[in-house]
Amino acid sequence: MSEQLLHEKVQVICGRDVQQAEQYSPITFRLQPDELMGFFERIKSDTDLYIDRLSCITGIDPGKDSEHMEVLYHLESITAGILFAVLISVPKSNPIIPSVQSIWKSANWLEREIFDMYGIHFSGHPDLRRILMPADWEGYPLRKDYVTQNEYHGIQVEANEESKTNSL
Repeated sequence: MSEQLLHEKVQVICGRDVQQAEQYSPITFRLQPDELMGFFERIKSDTDLYIDRLSCITGIDPGKDSEHMEVLYHLESITAGILFAVLISVPKSNPIIPSVQSIWKSANWLEREIFDMYGIHFSGHPDLRRILMPADWEGYPLRKDYVTQNEYHGIQVEANEESKTNSL
């Protein structure tokens, strides 16, 4: 399926003009958080697309000056040879996105990792808790505004001045 036909199909499913995120590859469509569940349910059962694989979910913090965060979903149809992505933006002040793990079981740990590293909450997730950092760790290490804590349970956390605050 060509990118043009895929774009047209996505617009029909969403019932609106869907913008592409030009800076990403493969072809990436920008959706709203409230569109996510319905869109994923439809593309998974659509006989033209049959998107049978969520291969990756990535958290993105565009920078300290940005007021939003993003989540990027990589989707694939192995049988139809289709590969594309969906990009969702949420405000940094209230980063909540619906969990898609009820549709894609592979989302379970990926959503937990994004929660742990970026602080993005996935509403409806059955077990949203830290997966890489200790449960009582302060902050989210991959956010651009993250500041390394000085001490953890009486242990000095070593960090040089450059690594104390993420840059960009």
